[in-house]
Amino acid sequence: MWRLKVSEGGGPWLRSVNNFLGRAVWEFDPDHGTPEERAEVDTLRRDFTRSRFHKRESQDLLMRMQVLIYCVSRLCKLVVYANLGFKLQHLPYNSQIIYCMQYAKEKLLQVQVDLPAIKLVDIAQVTEETVLTSLRRALSQHSALQAHDGHWPGDYSGIMFIMPILIFALHVTGTLNTVLSREHRREICRYIYNHQNEDGGWGTQVLGPSTMFGSCLNYVTLRLLDEVDNEALIKGRAWILLHGSAAAIPQWGKIWLSVVGLYEWFGNNSIIPELWLVPHFLPIHPGRFWCFCQLIYMPMSYLYGKKFVGPLIPTILAIREELYSIPYGEVDWNKARDTCAKEDLRYPRSLLQDVIWTCLTKFVEPVLNCWPVNKLRDKALKNLMKHIHYEDESTKYIGICPINKALNMICCWIDDPNSDALKLHIPRIYDYL
Repeated sequence: MWRLKVSEGGGPWLRSVNNFLGRAVWEFDPDHGTPEERAEVDTLRRDFTRSRFHKRESQDLLMRMQVLIYCVSRLCKLVVYANLGFKLQHLPYNSQIIYCMQYAKEKLLQVQVDLPAIKLVDIAQVTEETVLTSLRRALSQHSALQAHDGHWPGDYSGIMFIMPILIFALHVTGTLNTVLSREHRREICRYIYNHQNEDGGWGTQVLGPSTMFGSCLNYVTLRLLDEVDNEALIKGRAWILLHGSAAAIPQWGKIWLSVVGLYEWFGNNSIIPELWLVPHFLPIHPGRFWCFCQLIYMPMSYLYGKKFVGPLIPTILAIREELYSIPYGEVDWNKARDTCAKEDLRYPRSLLQDVIWTCLTKFVEPVLNCWPVNKLRDKALKNLMKHIHYEDESTKYIGICPINKALNMICCWIDDPNSDALKLHIPRIYDYL
């Protein structure tokens, strides 16, 4: 059974400024929990899969169960002293734990019974008593989810492209089999299958309709995890081909597929790294962008400048022929560059944007790749790596979000596959799984 480890860490490749307070990592332990608890978890899994099209968001039931039991087992002794007037230390340790667990379940049941949910449609007038009852119920449930170190752990779920980009980073750096155990792979596949829409595609987020971005990235993830043709994969591939193939994936998707070798860099709009060398006072300097924007496009610029492509293993070559309606070698990348599936198009580009991207792609990028101007690119890439290393070191290799964490990890591997930076990145992958 999966066990939630809170405020734990250590070893030469894990760093923390607060002794890992607030860190929550899942670890599989086949002997964790009682047989009844493991059976209950299996039941919860089956129930979620059965109702996945009607109740798609995660409920964090396993985390809630474990956090509650852990907290109560730590604090229950004091409550028992106050309410029952005897000392638990006179009992054997195992008896103490059993008693605390029983007491915890009774208290949880008591909270649910004594504090019923009150809805405005069910009452004629809102009184002070109903407001206080609702507040007590909310505070009781919220405090029950607090971990023993004081923080509130939660699942980083809902966004359906987070898991794929982490898998892509592990694949590219050759650490996929090292980091992911068999149970990790099984759970990741279960998660992706559970959030596949009825039409066969995957959304950008769990509650959304199918998109080319979500469908391509999750399909490729399953294939990289050695999933072969099954009904879900066949339906997913059919959705992709029916809606324009991977050539119609939006810009972020084009970049990620280019990194793993499933799309050509020529089919991307230019993300010139030289932009980071312009004076900072200019409004076009990326350092003036919103923090998430600058810290994500910073490593993207590095990857674009390098035109990096991951290892072309047989699986990647096979996926190339699965994602497109025509042979991979016949795809018109010039046309694909500005192609976006209507399911992914939130706002059409303006004429000004079209002019800017065309100028960057047709004129600026070719010039920057010619000698002696290409010396400037080398300088820009070195400058970007300094920024990337600074970001990694200041966040202890967690990053501002999993997106730039995965991108930075790939950049560190490109810069030096044997670097300490890569070794410091790897343990922090578990923080996002």
